[in-house]
Amino acid sequence: PQRSSIGAERLQTMKQEFEYWYTFDLRVSGKDLIRNHLTFCLYNHTAIFKESKWPKAFRCNGHLLLNSEKMSKSTGNFKTLNQAVKAYSADAMRFAMADAGDTMDDANFVEETANSAILRLTKELTFFEESLQALASNNLRTSEAETFADKVFANEMAIAVTETKKAFEGCMFREALKAGFYDLQNARDMYRNSCGAQGMKASLVKQFMEIQTLLLTPICPHFCEHVWGKLLQRAGSVTTAGWPSCEAPNYSIRQSNEYLEATITDLRKQIIKAETPPKKKGNAPVPKMPKITHATVFVAEEFEGWRATCLAIMKKIYEEKNEFGTEKEVLEQVKASPIGQQADFKKVMAQVMPFIKYKADEAKRTSAQAFELRLPFSELEVLTENTDYVKRALKIEELQVYSCKDSAQTAELDDTGRAKVEGATPENPV
Repeated sequence: PQRSSIGAERLQTMKQEFEYWYTFDLRVSGKDLIRNHLTFCLYNHTAIFKESKWPKAFRCNGHLLLNSEKMSKSTGNFKTLNQAVKAYSADAMRFAMADAGDTMDDANFVEETANSAILRLTKELTFFEESLQALASNNLRTSEAETFADKVFANEMAIAVTETKKAFEGCMFREALKAGFYDLQNARDMYRNSCGAQGMKASLVKQFMEIQTLLLTPICPHFCEHVWGKLLQRAGSVTTAGWPSCEAPNYSIRQSNEYLEATITDLRKQIIKAETPPKKKGNAPVPKMPKITHATVFVAEEFEGWRATCLAIMKKIYEEKNEFGTEKEVLEQVKASPIGQQADFKKVMAQVMPFIKYKADEAKRTSAQAFELRLPFSELEVLTENTDYVKRALKIEELQVYSCKDSAQTAELDDTGRAKVEGATPENPV
């Protein structure tokens, strides 16, 4: 305007600044400001600007506790930024802050978590250094052949990349730390254990070091900068390296691995049961129980009989209502079905409710796929391919795996549909 005392050049600079910063994508603040400043921020923007300049998102968080107690100068329960950095380092402090909690509940900065972060990062640094030495000495497996453990580990890295990105985009830093560090560390440790004498695959170890570094960078940038430049010898800063790329996660591979670990746990319990002597009665000597050295597993191709009826009813209820039916509702429909009217159904009644509960819990934890008669992978192939790993985990000499349909022998099923395994002697193996 002609009457303006501000020069056109300065106004143009101000306009450029405004156009650069608005619309702001995200406003992050404390929950105590929701009823005043943050609400008025919305009112003011809608009153003054067009919709194109309105804020896109707000993110509120709770207050910060220190060791589960409210910070207060009067009680001495407080720590300044400078004190925390000097005590734990910037990265360990950031690690503990990310682990403190998401949502609007009060976050809890735990000093023990900050201390353990120093140890965790130091331990991880040692693993990186040892792995790089092993790679330089060609001590890791370089064959192109892909084992079951390789597939599982590669898939877990893909899941970590996907879920960590989703958590960061939602400002859920604790979830990001869980998916991108804790879960990924567990996957690496399980992979190392399951590989056995053949060792880890070199290409997957390289991929893990890169992915782990990039996923942890937003939380521990100084540690990751050291790893990226000094250890991995990558050019440029890790903060500008971008997000790691990977194949789409295959959750059926994770499910097959969970099945394998669950089977090992079940067998271990059965072996312990078989080797545990009965309680001593009177002055009678305690019998010496045999050492279990062999195991035989029978795998059913799919659920049959009353179990198949239960699953069909549970699946129908879910498809009609888009929600899981109650256990009582399912049981009533099973009783009213043709198989429930049979005379011998009463013999299995005690097993029906535990089975329904087991599959309902599985469906809530995973998906409605739990109601299918077949799993999305071959149990027989999983167990056969991992025979050596199962024997090593159970400390037995021999493991035989059969299909119930191919074998003349049959196995009685327990409440969850798994084969019952009874303890015996080496001549009559588990």
